[in-house]
Amino acid sequence: MGMRYLSSGDIKDLGRIERLTLINSITGYKPANLVGTADASGNTNVAIISSVVHLGSDPALIGFFMRPLVTDRHTMENVLSTGSYTINHVHEGIAEKAHFTSADFPRDESEFDKCALTPFYLDGFHAPFVEESKVRIGMELAECIDIPLNGTILVIGTVKHILMEPTLLDEDFHLNLHEAGTICISGLDTYHTVGFHARYPYARPGNAPVFKKGG
Repeated sequence: MGMRYLSSGDIKDLGRIERLTLINSITGYKPANLVGTADASGNTNVAIISSVVHLGSDPALIGFFMRPLVTDRHTMENVLSTGSYTINHVHEGIAEKAHFTSADFPRDESEFDKCALTPFYLDGFHAPFVEESKVRIGMELAECIDIPLNGTILVIGTVKHILMEPTLLDEDFHLNLHEAGTICISGLDTYHTVGFHARYPYARPGNAPVFKKGG
């Protein structure tokens, strides 16, 4: 059976939900993370984000994309007002709870409470971590970049704190995501566990195998 083809015109002609579903899944698996924040008064918020990206290791920078601010975005408001937030890996044990943090709860209702997740704090750091997460990252806001094409915002932060279960870090500081049970997302609502496939050596011209086409 041949490949199915969709032109840009075909995509444009799709219904809103069909287009949303397709384009959100076409890029493949995405990381599942919970972003924890608190406003200046300490009222907490936690939201699932599937757009977290590595931006560099020196300095250690991580970004995520925020949707256009056409309605209340409690996470973004808290990040801008306090300059701190956390990124917490989602695993199978908390996947359903994590998913429902995307519901549009009123400002005075914390997703931590509504979804039975536990805020955890480090002394001197304003934003709450998710206690149930096995890998937690404390972030300090560095820059926000507006994307004029669609109104989204790239939120860039500096890594200030890392907390993880000690057995998850290999001797060469490789984080064992399989052991952590970290899961991923496709589209808007589908969650996947990930099996270990292989770990290859750092690629250099001198150590590349002689590959054959196909497969």
